[in-house]
Amino acid sequence: MQDGAAPPLLALDIGGTSIRAALIEDGRVTGRHETHTPKPAFPDAVIAAALGLAAPLVPQASALGVACAGATAGGRVTATAAHTFPSWTDIPLAERLGTGLGLPCAVLNDARAAAWGEFAAGAGRGAGEFMFITVSTGVGAGLVLGGRLHLAANGLDAELGFVSVPAAWSPGMEVPALGPLGPLEFETSGTALNERARLLGHPDARALCDAAEAGDAVADTAYTHSAARIAWKIADVAALLGVTRVALGGSVGLRPGYLARVQEALAHFPARYRPEVVHAELGADAGLIGAALWARGQG
Repeated sequence: MQDGAAPPLLALDIGGTSIRAALIEDGRVTGRHETHTPKPAFPDAVIAAALGLAAPLVPQASALGVACAGATAGGRVTATAAHTFPSWTDIPLAERLGTGLGLPCAVLNDARAAAWGEFAAGAGRGAGEFMFITVSTGVGAGLVLGGRLHLAANGLDAELGFVSVPAAWSPGMEVPALGPLGPLEFETSGTALNERARLLGHPDARALCDAAEAGDAVADTAYTHSAARIAWKIADVAALLGVTRVALGGSVGLRPGYLARVQEALAHFPARYRPEVVHAELGADAGLIGAALWARGQG
């Protein structure tokens, strides 16, 4: 750290596959550690792993920001995917991690943290009304409105993956009893594309997307199905909230072909409901950076 510079921030990103800890300086990752998330991911086991991973970085840090999957409110976390995070109901994560590491701590949902990171240091810079969408295993999102991260008291701040769309694709999937409707995530995510891929004879979503981008018309129908529904909901959000820029992230969302298909589908909507859609810039570090910068702002 240079003389006069702000002290580094410590960030944790707690996901179903891995836990990552990093030091953040000037919106950049300057040191990192990573470990596998314990299985099963019960709260005590995950918190112990996170404390052990972050502890070596604490002496350099001034505050702790945490990005975590699930509904977060007031520093407490409740899993929205109980099969991934069993027994996570109203867990006081900020208190337990902050006390354990001796740092002031703020907790955000992982997609909301990524949204704040992209707004502050990535593709959302300069946009007052901004949305980040990750299309990966699931579909997550975060909203910045009037330059402020939108946070709801119940933790449901921007659950784009669970808004309803026509359930055209449901073989083998648990679609709720909503008549012909199902969650957007079941139609558009990498998990959904994996299902389409197997039905169409491809090994996985990546192979399906590769085939579509290489000109396979049948694969492209499934690929475009996902992108078009994401575009539809982007237009809805623009109409409701005046969002002017959207950044796509995640393993599916960052594909050039996916962005192109979203933009093409969005072109069918009136111009005032077509925000600029770009790729996210910070990659997998968006949540770490966003959580850390959020924690500094809460200090």
